[in-house]
Amino acid sequence: MGGVDYIHDMADPSQLRVSDDEREQLVQELHDHALAGRLTSEELEERVGAAYHATTRADLDALRADLPVSSRSVALALSKRKGQLRRRLVRESGGGLGVAALCVGIWVSNGAGGNFWPAWVIGLALLPVIRDSWRLLGPGSELEVVEARMQARHERRLARGRRYRYRGLPW
Repeated sequence: MGGVDYIHDMADPSQLRVSDDEREQLVQELHDHALAGRLTSEELEERVGAAYHATTRADLDALRADLPVSSRSVALALSKRKGQLRRRLVRESGGGLGVAALCVGIWVSNGAGGNFWPAWVIGLALLPVIRDSWRLLGPGSELEVVEARMQARHERRLARGRRYRYRGLPW
């Protein structure tokens, strides 16, 4: 097996190796399908044994190919997607928090007198993150909207970076 062939084989997601957690998740799904009457006890026993011996995603997918998507797998996928978006929001908020800390530091070094003007900077810097956090974690979760807004911000940052590099600026 050559290096290029190995890399090419790994590009196929169905050939990725599965974890014990993924096997257990499938076993739980199979039990749900048996409870719903889609599998007989013999079919369940056979598929559970095959699930515990599965090594790749293709092996697991073959065991659920003739079954509808279970509510458990939908809930798990939704939870995983929300978790990924939450982590991405936390990363995005880091820049806004850095700007906020800098402004508060300047305000404090100038005697911390008068109005707390950094509040305006903090509000403007963190407004997109706060809005997306509410849309993600609030009562009516809007995953597609949050993901699209985050992707648009990411693409704008990339475009700005390309513009600056093109002009020869160091950042």
